Amino acid sequence: MTRACVNIGAAWAFLVTSATMAAAAPPAAGIGRKIAVPGGAYSNIGPTALQPLLTHKDFIFVNVHVPYEGEIAQTDAHLPYDQVARQLDRLPSDRGAMIVLYCRTGHMSVTAAETLVRLGYTNVWNLEGGFIAWERAGFPLRKP
Repeated sequence: MTRACVNIGAAWAFLVTSATMAAAAPPAAGIGRKIAVPGGAYSNIGPTALQPLLTHKDFIFVNVHVPYEGEIAQTDAHLPYDQVARQLDRLPSDRGAMIVLYCRTGHMSVTAAETLVRLGYTNVWNLEGGFIAWERAGFPLRKP
């Protein structure tokens, strides 16, 4: 076997092993797993990745859960997930502005994220697992 074949074989084994390991690993610190939807994509973010971003917050933070069951500190707005398209005046007019959505479990915020992406928003984030995951990570939730 020639040296070139051995090198190609070793490179192939490395790539396959690396790809397998990367597929099994969670997203780095819970940030940025892109979800493709009609019109573009939104990103998921985990509670431990979101928490430090709240200390230097430069985004709009929206609770879309109905009925109201509580909120994470620094929430900017409460928009029912199924009324987001009708209440765009409560969101930034800049469709590139960062918007982080959350609900109780993540299902309603996914629907809201898909709606915003379909409407041309390009920097939409979803708190994966919602405020249940937030609490499980040890962070406080304001309850009614």
